[in-house]
Amino acid sequence: MVPEHPKTLLIACGALAEETLAVLATGQWGHVEITCLPAKLHNRPALIPEAIRKKIHANRDQFDKILALYGDCGTGGKLDDVLREEGVERIAGAHCYEFFTGSSLFNSLADAEPATFYLTDFLARHFDRLIIEGLGIDRHPELLPLYFGNYEHLLYLSQIEDPELQEKAKAAAERLSLAYEYRFTGLTGLEDFLKLKAAG
Repeated sequence: MVPEHPKTLLIACGALAEETLAVLATGQWGHVEITCLPAKLHNRPALIPEAIRKKIHANRDQFDKILALYGDCGTGGKLDDVLREEGVERIAGAHCYEFFTGSSLFNSLADAEPATFYLTDFLARHFDRLIIEGLGIDRHPELLPLYFGNYEHLLYLSQIEDPELQEKAKAAAERLSLAYEYRFTGLTGLEDFLKLKAAG
């Protein structure tokens, strides 16, 4: 018999770890645990589906339910294929920008300003390491216009209102020579998914 609150594992992108822990700290989530895959997998999205499959297989016997906190994240539908095969549901959305804002709002934002580069709290916090160093711009500044020459705006989608992170995001926009915009999203997207799929 399945317990009232099935023991649940969240397999999350490392870029969502702090935000997910913040949500779990706010409710009755004692039956929920989280494990993360490295955020750097986003640089090689083809590796994400099988990495998640390995996590599922390694943990299936220990949990009643497994959920994935991942968008498609550039896997071209292959992540959904793996999750379908393994019987695991994921949060809706192509990427974290979409499930932080909600699909309707994100689509409106993207339609209004298609040449937009997005930051989350995680990306604002680690901008230099993930973007400047991760893309080799620190070593080869000539790459900057190749990566970002078609962007016009930087939109910081913030999950937690933090003036220090806002300053980091502004500095990132300046570094990329992009117009800066700020929008607070909160954690509602994650909260709603957990209430719907992990509450019982």
